[in-house]
Amino acid sequence: MNVIDVLNREQLKDELPEFRAGDTVKVYSKVLEGGKERTQMFEGVVIVRKGGGAGESITVRRIAHGVGVE
Repeated sequence: MNVIDVLNREQLKDELPEFRAGDTVKVYSKVLEGGKERTQMFEGVVIVRKGGGAGESITVRRIAHGVGVE
Protein backbone atom coordinates (compact mmCIF):
# COMPACT_ATOMS: atom_id res chain seq x y z
CA MET A 1 0.00 0.00 0.00
CA ASN A 2 1.46 3.36 -0.95
CA VAL A 3 1.51 6.55 1.10
CA ILE A 4 -1.15 8.31 -1.03
CA ASP A 5 -3.67 5.52 -0.43
CA VAL A 6 -3.05 5.72 3.33
CA LEU A 7 -3.55 9.50 3.36
CA ASN A 8 -6.75 9.24 1.28
CA ARG A 9 -8.25 6.72 3.71
CA GLU A 10 -7.42 8.95 6.68
CA GLN A 11 -9.20 11.93 5.06
CA LEU A 12 -12.49 10.14 4.28
CA LYS A 13 -15.50 10.93 6.47
CA ASP A 14 -18.06 8.20 7.12
CA GLU A 15 -20.86 10.47 8.35
CA LEU A 16 -21.50 12.22 5.02
CA PRO A 17 -24.89 11.39 3.46
CA GLU A 18 -25.11 9.73 0.07
CA PHE A 19 -26.02 12.02 -2.83
CA ARG A 20 -25.86 11.93 -6.61
CA ALA A 21 -26.43 14.09 -9.68
CA GLY A 22 -29.87 15.70 -9.57
CA ASP A 23 -29.95 16.10 -5.78
CA THR A 24 -30.16 19.55 -4.17
CA VAL A 25 -27.33 20.24 -1.71
CA LYS A 26 -26.04 23.08 0.45
CA VAL A 27 -22.28 23.68 0.29
CA TYR A 28 -20.60 25.71 3.04
CA SER A 29 -17.16 27.26 2.54
CA LYS A 30 -14.95 29.43 4.72
CA VAL A 31 -14.07 32.80 3.19
CA LEU A 32 -11.24 35.02 4.43
CA GLU A 33 -11.79 38.74 3.80
CA GLY A 34 -9.24 41.08 5.27
CA GLY A 35 -8.61 39.75 8.77
CA LYS A 36 -12.06 38.22 9.19
CA GLU A 37 -13.35 34.74 8.47
CA ARG A 38 -16.95 33.97 7.56
CA THR A 39 -18.94 31.00 6.27
CA GLN A 40 -20.69 31.30 2.91
CA MET A 41 -23.52 28.97 1.86
CA PHE A 42 -24.26 27.95 -1.75
CA GLU A 43 -27.38 25.89 -2.50
CA GLY A 44 -27.98 24.25 -5.84
CA VAL A 45 -28.38 21.05 -7.85
CA VAL A 46 -25.48 18.62 -8.23
CA ILE A 47 -24.82 18.29 -11.95
CA VAL A 48 -21.67 16.13 -11.89
CA ARG A 49 -19.43 14.14 -9.53
CA LYS A 50 -15.81 13.52 -10.54
CA GLY A 51 -13.21 11.23 -9.07
CA GLY A 52 -13.51 9.43 -5.78
CA GLY A 53 -12.19 9.32 -2.25
CA ALA A 54 -10.63 12.42 -0.71
CA GLY A 55 -9.97 13.89 -4.18
CA GLU A 56 -13.58 13.74 -5.34
CA SER A 57 -15.13 16.95 -6.65
CA ILE A 58 -18.68 18.00 -7.44
CA THR A 59 -20.21 20.73 -9.59
CA VAL A 60 -23.27 22.48 -8.15
CA ARG A 61 -25.47 24.79 -10.24
CA ARG A 62 -28.11 27.31 -9.25
CA ILE A 63 -29.94 30.18 -10.90
CA ALA A 64 -29.17 33.59 -9.36
CA HIS A 65 -30.93 36.68 -10.77
CA GLY A 66 -31.79 34.77 -13.96
CA VAL A 67 -28.20 33.62 -14.57
CA GLY A 68 -26.85 30.09 -14.07
CA VAL A 69 -23.98 29.94 -11.55
CA GLU A 70 -21.72 26.93 -10.97
